[in-house]
Formats: sequence, structure tokens, C-alpha cells
Amino acid sequence: MAKLWQKEYTLDTLMEEFSVGSDYLIDQELVIADALASIAHARTLGRIDLLEKAELAALEEGLGEVIRLRQEGTFEIRLEDEDCHTAIEEYLTKTKGEVGKKIHTGRSRNDQVQTALRLWMREFSARLSERTLSLADRLFLFADEHKGVPMAGRTHMQIAMPSSVGLWAASFGEQLLDSTRRLVDLTAILDQSPLGSAASYGSALPLDRAFSAKEMGFASVQNNVLYANNSRGFFEAMLLDSCDYIALTLSKLAQDLMIFTLPELGYFSLPAELLTGSSIMPQKKNPDGLELARSRSALISASALQVKTIIRSLPSGYNRDFQDTKGALFIGTKATWQLVGIFSRMVEGLIVHSDALARGCTPELYATDLVLKRVAKGERFRDVYREVGMNLASVEALDPVEAIGERTAIGTSGNLGIADQRAAVAGLGAICTDRLDHWQAAYHGLCGFDGVAVVLY
Repeated sequence: MAKLWQKEYTLDTLMEEFSVGSDYLIDQELVIADALASIAHARTLGRIDLLEKAELAALEEGLGEVIRLRQEGTFEIRLEDEDCHTAIEEYLTKTKGEVGKKIHTGRSRNDQVQTALRLWMREFSARLSERTLSLADRLFLFADEHKGVPMAGRTHMQIAMPSSVGLWAASFGEQLLDSTRRLVDLTAILDQSPLGSAASYGSALPLDRAFSAKEMGFASVQNNVLYANNSRGFFEAMLLDSCDYIALTLSKLAQDLMIFTLPELGYFSLPAELLTGSSIMPQKKNPDGLELARSRSALISASALQVKTIIRSLPSGYNRDFQDTKGALFIGTKATWQLVGIFSRMVEGLIVHSDALARGCTPELYATDLVLKRVAKGERFRDVYREVGMNLASVEALDPVEAIGERTAIGTSGNLGIADQRAAVAGLGAICTDRLDHWQAAYHGLCGFDGVAVVLY
């Protein structure tokens, strides 16, 4: 079968294998996005009379078939196709005739893959935002339910000051909320159409880039055609960085749970259905999910670094190096998607052992409270600090519930502000829902399918 770029020679088979790599497998992720973008491009060609009405209808029909085949998992991309773009064009030519050879008019594979990636990334960012916000909300609900359960606060992993399960859980909810704010902001950057930038320098054809952008539901056109090309890898890195911040938060949560579920502490228990066994020790119920969360966090960080390392020293214009950013994008994003999902189940099923948590509130936990109570009566802080520090054995335990309730400053254990945080979750979630609804309406206008999703995780 001829390549899209076919010359008078046949490509060496080793070079074909080396240059294609796993792209033809990875590109299954982009089939729907590419088909939708191709419909928008075909309509743009129709507006300048490069496609007749019947030809446009045939192409739209064929591209709709491609979308259905991919939804069913039966659209084939072979090694010799190189990528989904070639496979789709070959399908159109095979099923709709000579008109299939017109679909690429005025377009390069550069802006073609950029547009497919952009459709995929903007949807993924919105969907991951919704998923992460759902986890944050679970943590806030968990925190509210257990806000009165005392828990020893720690620094340097040693007993520090009175805290609560609510404060601990809500801290992760707020961190995820802030990470999602970053991701929601990034979605607006991703919502720019690169279609029409061609091979970095535009086209001599009078393509209406604003029209094609609107057809795909983009908020705007990515203006400078060279920047549109140069942003490949750059935008992927920004998305993976956003994933990395979410993963870093969950890695810390995993480490905390690894410690707090130790039998020696027994503050919490994970749901049994999320624990695995040992091949030799019949008693083992292992928190493999928490351990893998730490390693998956590293994998996500590595994906972000891989993309940035690839694009770091590239000159302007398209370079084939960009191809190797795709694998890292899908590895890192999928790992993040799964990570957020598994923690939602963990938090939902996490069991709190109040008695064990109360036993962990040993007298030394209240040393600072004792100092501050005396300071409030007029004594000098440093003098009291030294006296208490020299006589820790005489420190008496306070009532742990009263101790956490007395902390009433904003964001402390007695004033968590859960309602405000949940309102922020709802506000960001509404933004994501509006965006996804807008894009799906655009997709319906392109292919006539209800609820078309570009991301099929």
C-alpha cells in the first residue's frame, strides 16, 4: 500500500518499523478526534468550493462510519498505515471512492495530529477535572463526618499538636481542589484550534480557520500558525504537569495511609476488596494500591519530564521528534485517571478507628497547648516554654475533643470551612460540565451522534 508521502522508492522495512514505532497502536486513542476534525475540515473545503455537496456528504458519511467503528473497537490501524490519519484516509478512499483523496487538501499531518490531540487533551482535562473534584468532595464529606475525631498531629513524623481526622482529610481535599483549579485554567488554553496551520506556515488556500474552529466547538483559533506547531509537546507537558500535581498529592496521601493503617497504629483500615494477598503467606492483606500509587506518581512525573526533554532543544517548525511525545502523554494521563479513580474508592470505604486514634493522643501532644494557656494568663512565652520543655513528664493529657474544638481560627480543626470548599468544588464542576456539554453539542453538529466522547477511558 502506498504511503501518504509516497516517493519513487520503497521505504526500507527496518526504517519503517523504527520510524513508526508503536504509533499505529497509540493512535487508536485519536481516531474519533481525527474523524471529527476531518469533518470540520471537509466543511471548510466545501465553503471554498473545493468539495461538491455530494462529495462532502460522502465524506461526512464515511467519517461517521469511522467513529462508529472506533466506538465498537473494530477500526483497524496497521503498521504500514503508520498512524490513524493514513488509516482514515485509506478507509474513505476505499469506501467512498476518489473523493477520499480530497480530504487532505490544504492540510498537513502536522496540523491534523495537532487538532486531534487538542480535541483529546481539552476533553481529557475537563473530564479529569470532574473526576478529581469528585474525589476532593469525597474527602470533604469524609472530613465533615469525622471532624470531631481527635488525631495526633505530627511533624518530622513525631507527635506534635492536637489535630483531627477532619483536618487531615480536608487538607488533601483542598490540595486537590487547587490542583484542579490549575487544570481548569489549562483547559481554556487547550481550547484553541490549530487546524489550518498546515506544516507550520499556513496554506495558500483561503481556509476559514475561524469557521472550522467553531464547528469543533473551540473557543478560539490558535492565531500564529508557527506557534500552533511549536506548541506541540508544550501543551502536552502542561497537561502532564497538571496531572503530576494531582499525583503528588495522592502519593502523599498514599504514604500517610501506609503509616496510619499499620497494625501497630491501626488508625484506619482500607476496604478489604482493595487489598491483595501473598503467594506464600496466607495471612497477608497487602495495600498494593497505595504502594503502586507512589510508583505511578513517579511514572506520571517521568512522562512530563520525557515530553519536556524531547522538545527542549528543537528548532521551530515540525520535527519528527514530536512523535515520541504521544506515548508519554497517554501513559501519564491514563495513569492519573486510574489513580484518581482508585483513591475515590479507597476514601469511600476507609474505616476510621476512633479508639486507636484517641490512644495516639498521648500527654506530650498537649505540651504547646499548656504553654499557650499559661501565656494567655499573662506569663512570658519563652519562660513557660523552657519550663514545660524541661518537665515533659509532668504534662497532663487534656480532653482531645475539647482540644480540637478550641481551635477556632479559619482552617483549624474547630473551623474547617467545609461548606466553602464544597461550594468551590461545585463551581468548578459547573464550568467543566458547561464546557463538555458545549463540545458534545458541537460534535453532534458534526456527526449527528448524541453524546460523542473523544476520550474512551
